Amino acid sequence: MPLEHFKITGIAVFQIFILAVIGYLLVKRKFLGGTGLDAISNLVMEVTLPVLIFCQLIKDFSFQAYPNWWIFPLLSILITAIGLALGFLFSFLVKGELHKLQFISLVGFQNSGYLPLALAAALLSGEQLSAMFIYLFLFLTGFNLVMFSVGTHILNFHKERKFDWSNLLSAPVVVTLVSLIIILLGWNKFVPDTMIKPLRMLGDSTLPLAMLVVGGNLAEISLKAIDKKAISLLILAKMIILPALGVLLIIPLGIPKLIGLLMLIQLAAPSAVTSSVILRNYKKEDLLVSQGILLTHIASIITIPLFLIIYFSQTMLK
Repeated sequence: MPLEHFKITGIAVFQIFILAVIGYLLVKRKFLGGTGLDAISNLVMEVTLPVLIFCQLIKDFSFQAYPNWWIFPLLSILITAIGLALGFLFSFLVKGELHKLQFISLVGFQNSGYLPLALAAALLSGEQLSAMFIYLFLFLTGFNLVMFSVGTHILNFHKERKFDWSNLLSAPVVVTLVSLIIILLGWNKFVPDTMIKPLRMLGDSTLPLAMLVVGGNLAEISLKAIDKKAISLLILAKMIILPALGVLLIIPLGIPKLIGLLMLIQLAAPSAVTSSVILRNYKKEDLLVSQGILLTHIASIITIPLFLIIYFSQTMLK
């Protein structure tokens, strides 16, 4: 079982790593430049990600089928708050104001979509897998609202400027709210599959495009410029302390096994790929984010299986 968990996690993370390497090589070989990366990041933020959110909500969610749906968005907000608080505490050990803000974002926001979905598909089957997919989908609803409001504000921070409320109305947030209203009114029944299918194809391109941006950003960073101290603190806080807190809380509290597994996967997940896209979209200097994303994903090949082994051994989830 331990070797199986390492294999499952390693494959999922390696797939993401390959996409980043492609982006890196495209920039290094001059197939893509700064303008091209800007265009891709804008495409992800304004088009493919909102389309993905819309398709998932319209076709996969029902208020009637999940009367306790609101628990999962709140759970995502709670997990993000814990991560941001831990990141804030550790940020006192990081030098530079912008470095601190990017460090907090890296600790607070995780790869909450693709990697957890890949892990769930590999670990579960049948009814458990179907239920986990719904849980993840509801979790992402709350996560997207926080990521594209608070997360955007942190990464786009100006010392002389107060909170920009327009960040609350970014395209992913607007689409999430509009989609929920459409579902509440029952209008989603009138959205034909012939419309959803091509939109879903477009939405499915979100992760590959986002990882190209991450890899491209890394290509523009000197490897000598890697902040070893900040990255070491990031791996300690994000990849070890957060999931350890999860294990210490989830099992003693008797949280239902599938929900507990969801929480642990989210707490153990590496830093959010979207942070790099947001930086690029707002034309901010990537001081720490891309290297943090890459190195936490590499670290997760070891840390995620380790904490999954602990969780499965304690819960006997099958």
